[in-house]
Amino acid sequence: MRRSVRISPLPFDPEAEIAAFRQSLENAGGMVSFTGMVRPSGQDGAVSALSLQHYPGMTERGIEEMLDDVASRWSLEAVLVIHRVGEMGPHEPIVLVVTASEHRRAAFEAADLLMDYLKSRALFWKSETGAQGRVWIEPRDEDYADAARWDER
Repeated sequence: MRRSVRISPLPFDPEAEIAAFRQSLENAGGMVSFTGMVRPSGQDGAVSALSLQHYPGMTERGIEEMLDDVASRWSLEAVLVIHRVGEMGPHEPIVLVVTASEHRRAAFEAADLLMDYLKSRALFWKSETGAQGRVWIEPRDEDYADAARWDER
């Protein structure tokens, strides 16, 4: 499985990344992508900025270990994970996950597992800035429940 993980403070163009990924495929019959964006509103109202911090090296190792798990579960041709860090404004892309496999089900499930991991278990710290100031954001109970369903498989 070809894999690429990129964590960066630089903005990215999801459509361009997906197009380049698609052009690199040789045998895939299906490709799934998910783009997460900064929501314009949060727990305390309007959001003017979202800030993500990470532990360089350790965050990437965690994602790579998750990709090892994904490769043991499904036969994939390629996986791309791009995650922003730093400060972002509403509607900016935060995360892009793209998976490709011979058959659709593997691509869908792999992308779903990766997003559940990134949302609830990856080493990122998130805060929102709005009218109430800066507020730290924790994963919701639903995020943990989504991730836990993969532990049973």
